[in-house]
Amino acid sequence: MLKRPQLKSKKRDTLQPGHRFEGTVRDLNSDGQGVVPHPQGRIFFVPGVWPGETGVFEISSLKGRMGFAQIATLSETSQQRRSPPCPHHGFAGDSCGGCPWLFMDYSEQLMRKEQLVKKVLQPLGEKHSVADIWPSPAELGYRNRGQFKSDGQRLGFVAGSSREIAEIHDCLVLNDKNRQTLRDLLSQLPNPAWKPDRARRWTTLDIDDHITASEVTVNQRRPFRQGNSAQNQSMRAWLKARVLEAGPPDHVLELFAGSGNFTEVLEEAGCKHIVAVDSFLPAIERLKERDLTGVTSFGCNLDRGDSAAKLQEPLVIASLLLLDPPRDGLKNIGDYLKAAPALRTIIYISCDPATLARDLKVAVEQGFELQEVQPLDLFPQTPHVETLTVLRR
Repeated sequence: MLKRPQLKSKKRDTLQPGHRFEGTVRDLNSDGQGVVPHPQGRIFFVPGVWPGETGVFEISSLKGRMGFAQIATLSETSQQRRSPPCPHHGFAGDSCGGCPWLFMDYSEQLMRKEQLVKKVLQPLGEKHSVADIWPSPAELGYRNRGQFKSDGQRLGFVAGSSREIAEIHDCLVLNDKNRQTLRDLLSQLPNPAWKPDRARRWTTLDIDDHITASEVTVNQRRPFRQGNSAQNQSMRAWLKARVLEAGPPDHVLELFAGSGNFTEVLEEAGCKHIVAVDSFLPAIERLKERDLTGVTSFGCNLDRGDSAAKLQEPLVIASLLLLDPPRDGLKNIGDYLKAAPALRTIIYISCDPATLARDLKVAVEQGFELQEVQPLDLFPQTPHVETLTVLRR
């Protein structure tokens, strides 16, 4: 029996790690990376580039119909591009990934953040105008907290393109107190007490400007704080003004209250009965220690699908709902709104525009009107943007 002739193999796929291609940055994704279409149609995400820039990019990895690439060379660059002031900034395996937008002028960063908020909220309707973003008073030296990684020999942050420690000797976004704490911690290297066990890559060292290096505890979280003190004061002032606009409500439910940053504002505004809830029990304990007038606080896992049912009693009588969730937002916000017949106002403070848009859509569908959208830059040199919103019915 004659064997059938073998067909010639197809031309080898060139879309493999190491392959280079020419392209133009079309947009930025939610992580702040450049969106670069390959000539064959596949989309690649590239760090360290800006819309309109062109160049040659080298594929680093593939994932489904997308991929990731690095800059090989840039032939056309943005006029707003600048030389990063930090020696640790970069996108190679040993570079710090903490400030991915440090290479761009701050005014350009602000414009992109404002555009992102407008873009994700556009499906809610053109009538929902977005106010001009509030810039941070300082684009460097603003961070009041941080978390370092250490293996006992090195100390730093997570590298931008790997899961390894990017060793640092300074950090320009930390405020002066925290930079001194960093220097003091570096002086303790090598430190066997910071060596991780076999199950971990590193230990964590959390700092804030309330403690010194001698008070840092390995693998111990510090109480949550908004990372930019000046912008936090702006947020608190904004919140107090919005609560007072229609007169302070008698009954407030606050979700993701933490240790009481915004709870304190509600008390100062004259709210009589405040129920403050958070998933992190140590934060609730600290809130209870503050003994704020009219505040009842307790822990509840707000990520659970049945959390609204567990909070039925305060929901039924609440006229104001204040929430400041993590990036995942409040996935079951619809259950909360259905269980709150007396609710008239929602103040939603978000750190993720995409989940904010998802949750606001649910609120609008249940009869609330979006009345204010105020972007705020809490973390310069990063793609993160805070958004303050008010809804009423």
